[in-house]
Amino acid sequence: MNILQRPLLSSSTTSSSSDTRSGVTSPSSESESYFGRGEVSLPQPFSPATLSAESTETRARALPQDLPIPPIPDEAVCKTFDKQDVGTPDEWIPRDSRMVRLTGKHPFNSEAKLRDLYSYGFITPSNLFFVRNHGAVPRIDDETAKNWKIEIHGLCQNSGSLSLDDLRTMFEVVTVPITLVCAGNRRKEQNVVQKSLGFSWGAAGLSTALFTGVWLSDVLGFFQPQKGAKHVIFEGGDSLPNGPYGTSQLLSWAKDRRRGMLLAWAMNGLPLEPDHGFPIRLVVPGQIGGRSVKWLKKIELSENESQHHLHFHDNKVLPMPIGPDQARAEKAWWYDPSYIIRDLNVNSAIASPDHDEILRAPDTEVYTLRGYAYAGGGRRISRVEISLDEGKTWSLAQIQYIEDQFRGVSHHDTVYGSLDLSDSDQSFCWSFWSFDAEVKALKEAPSITVRAMDESLALQPRDMYWNATGMMNNWWFRVCIHRLGDGGLRFEHPTMAGTQPGGWMQRLKDAGLDPSQPVFSSKADGLQVQVTTAQPAVEVSMTKPGVTRRITVEELAAHANSEKPWFVIKGEVYDATEYLSEHPGGPQSITLVAGEDATEDFMAIHSADARKKLAEYHIGTLIGSAEGPKPEPVSETDSKTFLRAKEWKTVTLTRTTDVSKDSKVFRFSLGNAEQALGLPTGKHVYVKLKRKVEQGGKKVPEGQVVQRAYTPLSRGSDKGFIDMLIKIYYPSVDFPLGGRMTVGFSELEVGDVVSLKGPIGHFTWLGSGRASVDGKEKKITNVGMVCAGSGITPILQVLRGIFEDENDRETNVSVLDVNRDLDDILCKAELDEMASKHGNRIQLHYSLTGKSVPETWTGLVGRITQDMLMSRLPRPSEEAIICICGPQEMEQSLKRILTAQGWHPTEQIIIF
Repeated sequence: MNILQRPLLSSSTTSSSSDTRSGVTSPSSESESYFGRGEVSLPQPFSPATLSAESTETRARALPQDLPIPPIPDEAVCKTFDKQDVGTPDEWIPRDSRMVRLTGKHPFNSEAKLRDLYSYGFITPSNLFFVRNHGAVPRIDDETAKNWKIEIHGLCQNSGSLSLDDLRTMFEVVTVPITLVCAGNRRKEQNVVQKSLGFSWGAAGLSTALFTGVWLSDVLGFFQPQKGAKHVIFEGGDSLPNGPYGTSQLLSWAKDRRRGMLLAWAMNGLPLEPDHGFPIRLVVPGQIGGRSVKWLKKIELSENESQHHLHFHDNKVLPMPIGPDQARAEKAWWYDPSYIIRDLNVNSAIASPDHDEILRAPDTEVYTLRGYAYAGGGRRISRVEISLDEGKTWSLAQIQYIEDQFRGVSHHDTVYGSLDLSDSDQSFCWSFWSFDAEVKALKEAPSITVRAMDESLALQPRDMYWNATGMMNNWWFRVCIHRLGDGGLRFEHPTMAGTQPGGWMQRLKDAGLDPSQPVFSSKADGLQVQVTTAQPAVEVSMTKPGVTRRITVEELAAHANSEKPWFVIKGEVYDATEYLSEHPGGPQSITLVAGEDATEDFMAIHSADARKKLAEYHIGTLIGSAEGPKPEPVSETDSKTFLRAKEWKTVTLTRTTDVSKDSKVFRFSLGNAEQALGLPTGKHVYVKLKRKVEQGGKKVPEGQVVQRAYTPLSRGSDKGFIDMLIKIYYPSVDFPLGGRMTVGFSELEVGDVVSLKGPIGHFTWLGSGRASVDGKEKKITNVGMVCAGSGITPILQVLRGIFEDENDRETNVSVLDVNRDLDDILCKAELDEMASKHGNRIQLHYSLTGKSVPETWTGLVGRITQDMLMSRLPRPSEEAIICICGPQEMEQSLKRILTAQGWHPTEQIIIF
């Protein structure tokens, strides 16, 4: 019998009652119950203050002024909407524009600027509390919140569900100060050294609030875990591609009240905001923020840990030798329990002086350095040390344990419940440190360094432990000191959060030095100050040990072909013949540079893992230069076509057009209205652009260079412009930074330029039922086509080449177009018109894979299956081919299936 089927008592009930259905007697006094002291009510109205009526309270409900604890910041919650959220699933949520966005527009992941966060003191206002979202925030209205229940099930004596009213009336309501910290705090520093899988948190990925709720240990005690239960699994109410966010705790930890875990519904006296888990969340102090599940819906007691996707594929510190590409490819790393993160590690940072702060003061004055420090698992920070000589000597800083002020307080009211830490000896909050430095000493110092130690004697390390996820970065925090010509000082932090420019680490990297091995200098040369040096960057070796062959320019030129392509990077020669079929960008990405120096393009777009792999194909060192004689320039007026296969040419964005929720058409001008692009049907162009970074309040194209091949939407014969249909892969759960190239497209504004090179590709539709595959011409009578999303563009070009050809009356086509939702089908009007006009020669099939398939839908449903391919595509024959364009995993999967069905993998299966 469900124990929660009995009537629930209000917190003012004093009489005894018995539930004959369950045989459980309700307690008759506070001493026999879980009840708190006196009546505790939920804040009313119980809805996020940002979304409540203007007449309702929008400031945190203050505690009595006579309590000897730090005040809650007297700041009204943000009621304005940030224009960056327009067009995203979160456009209904008010958000403070001061927050630094780390993943573009969506999902919302952000932190305050460090100076703003620190200036508010111990408690952080909700407006500036850091946010880590994996997807869209669940939109929960008042009625849904009122009826919200947490389901508790699994290996427990009792099972059932609890509403918020159940929680506040059945269990003691408490308020606890807790600092939450993202496991990615300070990740930007790791990303500067080498790009990790995560986005760039600065040093403000932490915040502190008074959380109100009930002890998780009390709730678990009520449900009585059974023998065999080892884990408590928590699941949120968000909707993500691989299922809702979920993770787990060891049951022995979750049952221990000293661990401080709460089921919380309020922050700083007000209901949780949507970004912070409204209406209820789990709060786990002392552990990484990823363990504090928001929008909590389910609690399960189990013998096994959580099986949720992100429990395994997030919040891990993988071994240093494992790079991001290897981590993506080799899934076993994510399932090794050795690499899971629970407790926070010891960490500290300098908040004052701020980045780019200028100090002009006489030598006799004192400047107070300030910052924060924290540790995990409830451990106390035992010391903070400051060095002004790069760690040769250290001085003790003063530590302010503001959390200790709560240990002498015993307060109870109807909003906060019991605020009483008198029996607690755990440290779940950040501490503040300060150090009075003589200005004279600062003027002689090259840098300021801080490190902290906790009571277990864990000490911040000097050197960075770089890892594929970029998590738990806690090496010494260093601020560089620049001496100005007027005697003043300018301070430079290591990095700035997100895409913000600045910081000595990027400056070192741009100078070809290793930012993970800084050596600061106090020498100055007038106004041109060079105050920081470092060890030369340790580059990834791209050569094979023992290879001593010397290769002439003539030998290289003999391999300037697609059969056995050689190319040059940094004076070394590589034979890519065996890698052509494996290259993620397709063989044409390599054959295009056969016989040439590909250093610039390769270094711009390839990761450290790819550079390591390149060594496998190293065959020797080039004698001389691979550049060869430059071709005579062709004037734009003399050339009929725009594209050059060996030369980058710039085009200018003139307009963008939205065609779906995440797809846009970008039109670029060629500069000459009468010039055709010159792209044969079935070929592609390389597109290269620079990602934008913020400088002086503006976004400028000074960031990472990215490039990839695209098939334009416009025809090769169109004059004066090129249209690119781009599906924007915004940041998501599995790819926090989103698609590097497509997000770069989304940053473009009218007037911006990108570079093109081409044509490229191993397939050309020649017309009259003929095609060229790897230079071999063949007759084609049947074409099968499979595409997904924006992969429609090369498919559409070939379709146009077939059905707009007056000399072709025989070629038959079958198209299988797979998308998540109906609105995701791109170019559907043109496809439908083509099918209607040429119905006897074209079979057009759509399939939807999403959860919201319309009731009126008559097409296919589900992902591509082997049966679907066999029944919808032509059978293998001498005059048949299959054309495929979509996500790489889909392309490779289809290639394996089709090869097994009898299709030749290179001559008949065309992957664009």
